Amino acid sequence: MKLAHHLLSRRRWLQGAAAAAGHVATSGPRVAAAKPPPLVAGVPAELIARPPAGFAPLTLPGRVAKAAAKGDFASIMQQNELWPRPEVARRLVERALMDLTGAPSLVGAMQRFVHREDVVAIKVNGIAGQKGQTMAVNYEVILPIVEACIAVGVPPDKITVYEQTTEFLQGTRVNVGTWRLPDGVRTHAHGGLRVKMPRIRICSGIETAFVAAFTEPTAVIDLTLIKDHSICGYTGTMKNVTFGSVTNPHEHHGHQASPQIALLYNHPIVTSRVRLHVTDAFKIIPDKGPLDRDPRMRVPHGAIYAATDPVAMDTIGWRVIDEERRRLGLKTLDEAGRTPRYVRTAADLGLGVHDLDRIRMTSVEI
Repeated sequence: MKLAHHLLSRRRWLQGAAAAAGHVATSGPRVAAAKPPPLVAGVPAELIARPPAGFAPLTLPGRVAKAAAKGDFASIMQQNELWPRPEVARRLVERALMDLTGAPSLVGAMQRFVHREDVVAIKVNGIAGQKGQTMAVNYEVILPIVEACIAVGVPPDKITVYEQTTEFLQGTRVNVGTWRLPDGVRTHAHGGLRVKMPRIRICSGIETAFVAAFTEPTAVIDLTLIKDHSICGYTGTMKNVTFGSVTNPHEHHGHQASPQIALLYNHPIVTSRVRLHVTDAFKIIPDKGPLDRDPRMRVPHGAIYAATDPVAMDTIGWRVIDEERRRLGLKTLDEAGRTPRYVRTAADLGLGVHDLDRIRMTSVEI
């Protein structure tokens, strides 16, 4: 699949759409034609997010911050060794975001990404937390992010934590039993059904649409994981946001989902609203992912990463997976024939930095 072919196909489609929009019947009474809404990349301009007036979200190309926990794994985890201790998760989230931004506190850091007038969506990942699996983004990581948004001044009812399905959302333990979000904060499982935009062709003529849970907010925070993926090699920031927010992710799996993930992320609907990526790496899956079906592949890592650059973060995550695969005596993703080519394509599209020599990662153990 050639990027140039995709761009040419999209250009032809846009030209056809413009011609159709401009067609006026020549018979019957002459009436004034309604002025069509301005289009941006084939969608109405209002679908492209804009920050509140006077606010410029922080962007840090090539920057990644890592905060790791001191001590053995058991000491940083709850008794079941599946979920982090709340105070440890909060401390690592705070430190990673402070180091990324230079802010003196978690709330100060969040103020660099979210304005009190924003409508905020938090995309979590719980696919490997359903039906007895335990590799979802942890509630203990989600909660301090939500609370920081509220502390910035975003009303709770303007914050939504969402996932694709009810089962995936429950995998994160959000609002399950005693794991409650602050009053007023919404949760949503979109099921690929609720859409408020025209279907568009972004990849090889495949029609798709982003769900309203993604297009209605002005700011999106991506909470994701570091996992091997049986199809595309690696799943992290870009795949969570794109495949987790379109109506038909299964139709984009061809060619190991490359360059589809990159092309979807490159759409202005995405780039205009995704503000921050926070990676829950208390545990990682170096093989047999993305599901958590082999407990031997549930590997302790004990860290939180933060970035605004999805390519840099996915490059680091890919390296973490390869390092762990070598330690386990497995082939690297390249050697296994599952190179995450979409990460390199995303860099070619200008979405971030892929060259490890140009990625600046701060790392601290606390």
